[in-house]
Amino acid sequence: MKEKLQYFPITSYAIVMGLSGLTIVFGKFYHMQWLPKYFFDSLLFFTLMLFVLITFLYGRKAIRHFDEVKADFKHRIRINFFSAISISFLLLSIAFLAYWPFLSIVFWWVGVIVHTLLMLHTISFWIQHNFEIHTMNPAWFIPVVGNILVPVAGIDYMPPAFNFIYFSAGFFFWVVLFTVFLNRVIFHHQMPQKFIPTLFILIAPPAVGFIAYMRIAQSWDSFAVFMLFMAYFFVALLFFLRKSFYRLKYYLSWWAFTFPLTAVTIASVVAHQVTSSAIYKYLAFLLFGIALVIIGVVTRMTIKKIKLGEICVNEDE
Repeated sequence: MKEKLQYFPITSYAIVMGLSGLTIVFGKFYHMQWLPKYFFDSLLFFTLMLFVLITFLYGRKAIRHFDEVKADFKHRIRINFFSAISISFLLLSIAFLAYWPFLSIVFWWVGVIVHTLLMLHTISFWIQHNFEIHTMNPAWFIPVVGNILVPVAGIDYMPPAFNFIYFSAGFFFWVVLFTVFLNRVIFHHQMPQKFIPTLFILIAPPAVGFIAYMRIAQSWDSFAVFMLFMAYFFVALLFFLRKSFYRLKYYLSWWAFTFPLTAVTIASVVAHQVTSSAIYKYLAFLLFGIALVIIGVVTRMTIKKIKLGEICVNEDE
């Protein structure tokens, strides 16, 4: 047990991100009267309990194996996943927004403060160290492009100008990092199999960006349509890349499949709410079905690997 705790992965927070996204989808579907409230309530509190459990376990690791956590924090790839902690807070804030506003605002402020510190530290880390291009993968988006999540609930708690700061930073770094990523995958060696699932992260920035922009500007304009259609473009691109995902060996990074799919599902529901166009409703149901299947498969594989003791292992070996 001691050895398992030593190697408890920071990437476990990707599970919370995926399930939080699904919870928000259930909430949106309930709001649209497409699903009963039971599904939303059940998954909301299950996700919250899982978040508390993962935080407790990683907290114990920080106390008992501080050197391991310190090593993760200085790791050129794993440092990016620490921001999944603050993003989990922000997603839970969105999930609890209408259900329990007080808890939502507490989660939001904790998420904003922690994410701001982690984001600035990570960018500083990038600037102060030399990186080989092969270390770049879409997980780099998490610390900086995650800023786009702040306005989704934040527009209810702070003025638009405050939220635009985070939206602008997230959008800017999305463009910059995507350019670097495209250079990496086209002109250099292919990504290791372990990081192939992170390609799905490409869907999240424009999908969440569309939702955040609609919350701030409340305007169905050309920029909003651009963000939404870019999310659909990446969904289509990944469909054409589907052979890259066949026969992948299971890693915890499979959870990267989940949150982006739920994000683009939510974006489709929002588009339907604004335009009343049936096409967005059909897309929402289609993407919802795909997300459910993939989350089911990933959950089953995760439980299987936990039973086999293949999750908390030394990833550097």
